[in-house]
Amino acid sequence: MKLNSNKRNTTVNLTLTGLMGALVFLATMFFKVQIVAGTDKTMIGFENVFCILSGLLLGPVYGGLASGIGSFLFDLVSGWASSAPVTLITKFLMAFICGVVAYGGDHKAKKLVRIIAAAVVGSLSYCVLYLGYSYAKLIFLGSTGEAANVVILTKLTATLTNAVIADTIGVPLYFAVRAALERSHLEKGI
Repeated sequence: MKLNSNKRNTTVNLTLTGLMGALVFLATMFFKVQIVAGTDKTMIGFENVFCILSGLLLGPVYGGLASGIGSFLFDLVSGWASSAPVTLITKFLMAFICGVVAYGGDHKAKKLVRIIAAAVVGSLSYCVLYLGYSYAKLIFLGSTGEAANVVILTKLTATLTNAVIADTIGVPLYFAVRAALERSHLEKGI
C-alpha cells in the first residue's frame, strides 16, 4: 500500500508515520521480556512486528522513519540510551529494506509472496545489523572472542525469535490493516 509522497498526501503520510512510530514505541515498552546476555542484555517482544508493518504499509522512507524513531524514543526513555543512535539506524534500515523489497522491482510477482519475502528480508537484515553491532561493541569494550561468542549466541536466539514473531504476525496484520485503510479511502496505491 505504499503511500505516495506528493504534497497532497503529506498529511496522511506524516499522520500514519507518527501512528506507526507510536505503535513501535508502545509495543517495545509494554510487550517484551528482557534477557541477560553476559554483561549485556537483549529482549524478546513485539516491537519488530510494528517495524515490519511500518515498512509494508508506508514503504521504505516513511516506514523506516516510523520504525527508527519509535525504537529510538524507547531506548532514550528506558535505560538503553547508549544504543539509541544505533537503534535508530538499524530499525530504520529494517523497515526501509522491507519496504524496498515490497514495492521495488518486478510487480508481476504474487502479492503474498512479495510481502512475505519483504518481511523475511527486512527481519533478517536487522538480525545481521544487530548482531554485527553487538559483536563489535563487545570486542571494542574488551571482551574476549569466546565471551563475545557466548553473548552473541544468546542474542542470536532472541533476535531470530523476534524475526519469526514479526513475520508471523506482521504479514497477516498487514493485509488486515491494508483492507481497513482501503475501506476508509486512506490508501494511495502502489
